[in-house]
Amino acid sequence: MLNLYELEQLVAFARYGTLSKAAEELHISQPTLTRTMHHLEEEFGVALFVHGKNRLALNETGKKAVEYASALLSEAEKVVAQVRQFDQSQRTILVESCAPAPLWSLLPALAEQFPDKTISSRLTEISAIPGRVKDKSCEIGILPCPIEEDDTMECVPFIREELSVCLSPDHTLASCPSVTLEMLNGYNCLLKSDIGFWSQLCHKKMPASRFLVQTDEFEFRELARTSTLPYFVTNLALTEDFVTDRKVIPVSDPEANVTFHIVFRKENPEYLKISQRIVRNNI
Repeated sequence: MLNLYELEQLVAFARYGTLSKAAEELHISQPTLTRTMHHLEEEFGVALFVHGKNRLALNETGKKAVEYASALLSEAEKVVAQVRQFDQSQRTILVESCAPAPLWSLLPALAEQFPDKTISSRLTEISAIPGRVKDKSCEIGILPCPIEEDDTMECVPFIREELSVCLSPDHTLASCPSVTLEMLNGYNCLLKSDIGFWSQLCHKKMPASRFLVQTDEFEFRELARTSTLPYFVTNLALTEDFVTDRKVIPVSDPEANVTFHIVFRKENPEYLKISQRIVRNNI
């Protein structure tokens, strides 16, 4: 019976060209590797090598065996990865979101509902989220817009986020009842890192602006407090101490005012109940 480790040795021999080099890379002795090559010929029942004096080389059948062995080893790696992923899915609920704020209400609700599971999250590109939910790479996705449902996927709204800009009182736009990102284009702004699609939206709509991106929350707040640079807040992240001596002006672009939707597979109807509870709590 063939075993994967012997096939790995065959592929290594093909890669490195000599028994001595392959043995060195595999951290085994050359006689051990030689015995494996002979055993493989016995298992296949055909000649795989051209045997010369102090030299071994693959014949055409041996090269084909290496090709099939490489494919089999690749499939074996996939099987191991899929089994590990399945095992992790039994113990973990992974949420992939296009923005951080929706996670603030969803993750605690999941933790309360599933105390025996680990709840984890990460920010992901909008375009990738539906596919990752569908192929079970994650359990729940969060999008800034609905998707078309099918026999396997469900999409429900659960929370709304609205963007505003904080301007110093003497800023040119401070007296406006609302602004657009086009009106802000050209003004340099503070921007937080790890804000998901909001960052892409600002860069897309404000190409003439330069953004001072901050990764540290304390440093961001200090710059917001001591500088006159505009910065953005939302209704989900607005605190009074954070906007002292600033005019908070709503951004009216439709893309800046979004209703987030959660996407999940219909085999998990318990996620629908959680989203409905969050909706009720935010009405």
